[in-house]
Amino acid sequence: MNKKQKKVLVRIIAAAVMMIVLLLLPLKEKSPIRFVLFLIPYFTIGYDILKKAFKGIMNRQVFDENFLMAVATVGAMALGEYTEGVAVMLFYQIGELFQSYAVGKSRRNISALMDIRPDFANVMVDGKLEQVDPDEIEIGSEIVVQPGEKIPIDGVVVDGNSTLDTAALTGESVPRSAKAGDDVISGCINMTGVLTIRTTKEFGESTASKILDLVENASSKKSKPENFISKFARVYTPVVCYLAVALAILPPVIRLIIGMDPLWSQWVYRALTFLVISCPCALVISIPLTFFAGIGGASKEGVLVKGSNYLDALSKAKIAVMDKTGTLTEGVFKVTKVVSNDIAEDEFLSLTAMAEVYSNHPISKSLKEAYGKPIDSSRVSDVQEISGQGIKATVSGKLIHVGNEKLMESIGVKASEIIAPGTIIHVAIEGLYAGYILISDEIKASSKSAISAMKHSGIRSTVMLTGDSRQVADIVAKDLGLEKVYSELLPQDKVTMVEELLADKTANEQLIFVGDGINDAPVLSRADIGIAMGALGSDAAIEAADIVLMDDDPKKIAKAINIAKKCMRIVYENIYFAIGIKVACLILGALGLANMWVAIFADVGVMVIAVLNAIRALRVHNL
Repeated sequence: MNKKQKKVLVRIIAAAVMMIVLLLLPLKEKSPIRFVLFLIPYFTIGYDILKKAFKGIMNRQVFDENFLMAVATVGAMALGEYTEGVAVMLFYQIGELFQSYAVGKSRRNISALMDIRPDFANVMVDGKLEQVDPDEIEIGSEIVVQPGEKIPIDGVVVDGNSTLDTAALTGESVPRSAKAGDDVISGCINMTGVLTIRTTKEFGESTASKILDLVENASSKKSKPENFISKFARVYTPVVCYLAVALAILPPVIRLIIGMDPLWSQWVYRALTFLVISCPCALVISIPLTFFAGIGGASKEGVLVKGSNYLDALSKAKIAVMDKTGTLTEGVFKVTKVVSNDIAEDEFLSLTAMAEVYSNHPISKSLKEAYGKPIDSSRVSDVQEISGQGIKATVSGKLIHVGNEKLMESIGVKASEIIAPGTIIHVAIEGLYAGYILISDEIKASSKSAISAMKHSGIRSTVMLTGDSRQVADIVAKDLGLEKVYSELLPQDKVTMVEELLADKTANEQLIFVGDGINDAPVLSRADIGIAMGALGSDAAIEAADIVLMDDDPKKIAKAINIAKKCMRIVYENIYFAIGIKVACLILGALGLANMWVAIFADVGVMVIAVLNAIRALRVHNL
């Protein structure tokens, strides 16, 4: 609780004690002495509300909750209902204090969850480490990060080995290793060794700064319920004020015309009760707070949502379109199978890797990594790359051909017919078929369960788009249980496919596209909701996507959908609850069946319940 909140609490206690003491004193009802004495607790607890209401009138911004409370309580005091006048102001301030504390608590929780903003950077000056503001560090500078410190700026490790805690960014507690040559991003915590890092970005452009900016500015993108509540409050408050005036004047005037006692004080009291009941605090406060809590809870799980409008849209997601490489698969090509004929596997790999020694193709790199030993290039000669087919080379005097079926056919060698989820590299030695190597992009361990979780979350159609071959794509789609798969697509073809799927969906359905955020930027932008996968440190992902998953676990897709659904469920619970209670109490108040104490519940009580409900959106761990 901050100083301001503590001062309000002291005023509440003082006013409550004074009101109780006055109620115990044997004072006459509506006596001048009683009026003057009740003014003391009234002004103690309500002077700031009266001040705000007066400023609103002077600035021609009359119709707000301060004005409603001021008119209602001043009117009650004028009618001699001193206890009700003080009580309304007292309970209103209790509700405001509770709301302020709840919002502050949720903000502190979110700040703690996203505690990635570094306070300083260490630089070496005259042989000593000095702490400087990260804003002052230029690109290319060397900084030192000691164990327990946050990495302040994105860069490359030039010296040292360590493990990094990325939990604040990804929501996952598994540490990542860092060594010389590795890229590291700001916001991670250095856990073990000392690292020397050469910065590659300015502080304002680093990952931590961008993430914090996204979270802090998410409230600027309003959802439909938030926009509705804002418009509703602007129209609703003046309308209920005019209705209260009508309630105070028309019935007495009509009674006077027909010769009955006008009962002015009774109808004015009803109008004042009507005003207190009508205060829209519960809606105006709880709806934005729910989205704020939902976005903060998602941030804890490594799901960055750029605005409450995207939470609203994600809750209606029915079609999930996903890229294959890097989203459902690891995105790293590896040798997964080696089959050799009449030759030892190690020698087979050795000859193949040496033939590929001068190539920088990803497949060549995979073969060299699989061999895993230094390659003596002096044993390799007469290397010739055959476009679209493979490589021919002489290794230790042996003629080696490494490539696809076309290469084998061109030299008159019959290759084995293999059906497997990956790229088949055939090898011929001295014109004889020697075997094959399967290079594949492995399916992520969590992809199958992620697809199942998405369907459980309400996704009716799962679609995979890939530039890979039909054979590989069909195998992956079947393994994962996807409904549709489109293969051999160029980037522009993916956009076309997404547009066709968008045209086929109904108006109430939303289509999400999940990609790696680098090659898929056009499709991320075209979908109803673009979700960037594996985006740890990816500028393209943060810029192009509406939602960014800060690690590469596809299970987070279903979690993001469930967070959005829970958030929207709480939003509509609060809307229906608050409006329902208020309408019922307004009718009772107009009929004279509800007094000022009922009005206090309809205002403060409903607001407290709605705020408590809103805070539930922070709890998303088990979704």
